[in-house]
Amino acid sequence: MSIAAYISQDIRQRIRTGATLPAHLSLTDLSRHYDVSVTPVRKAIQTLVEEGYLQKVANGRLTVNPARIGVGGAQEQVSVPRSPSDWDEVLLEEVMHASLSLAAVYLREAALAARHDVGRSIIRATFSRFAGAGLLDHVPNRGWRVQPVRMDDVEAYLQVREALELTALDAGRPRIERSEVLALLEGESHGLDDAPHRYVVAKSGNKYIARFFDQFVARFYTKLLHYAAPEARVAEKMSAEHVEILRAILDADWPRARDALSRHIRGQSEVLQKVLVAGRREEETQ
Repeated sequence: MSIAAYISQDIRQRIRTGATLPAHLSLTDLSRHYDVSVTPVRKAIQTLVEEGYLQKVANGRLTVNPARIGVGGAQEQVSVPRSPSDWDEVLLEEVMHASLSLAAVYLREAALAARHDVGRSIIRATFSRFAGAGLLDHVPNRGWRVQPVRMDDVEAYLQVREALELTALDAGRPRIERSEVLALLEGESHGLDDAPHRYVVAKSGNKYIARFFDQFVARFYTKLLHYAAPEARVAEKMSAEHVEILRAILDADWPRARDALSRHIRGQSEVLQKVLVAGRREEETQ
């Protein structure tokens, strides 16, 4: 749902149920309430005027149509629009797919805004944050340039990830709880579930390590790995590796846990290399 559609639906439902409006019916006050620019607010108001829920009076101000107040629909549910963090995930997916191409891909704000039914300002703001993380570049009059992901970049990232996760494992030993590890082992699926990794990082108590895995580059490579490893056999292998890591932690066999964690992270290079090679071969034949 677009922001404009959400705003119009929210106000519509409030009118239909006789509830209090979220703010004074002005572009400024509604924009402040919904924390958006005036553009989606103006579009939402226009929709509600056309539907007859709002009316423009002689002085140009807006008022609620009395005939529409409390007409029913108390059971209607308003869908919550995507938050900025949700749009980060949606657009990170776009960047990830673009990075699998043979050559640089230019993502254009207008096309993405139309595809996702959202304002260009959201695309621009999100891509600006991605650019700050080094995932893409802005090229005037061309769009946002995404370079093809390269194996040397993958290897460099995995080296840093391995070092940080091993450090986290060492630091987190005193805080690891046996019951928590058992709960992770009893989970239904370990394959592409990052829970064991998140647990190790959280137990380290190191906010700088945690921030590394929260930033866009780490999330980009996580998405890339999940895209690269959908096959059942790959998921089963990764699941077995997660179980091996967790059992070693449960036994407090730290050398074995470190070795299993290291092998698991390094093994992701092969998974990613296969999808990159296969994808680019397919593109060459088209």
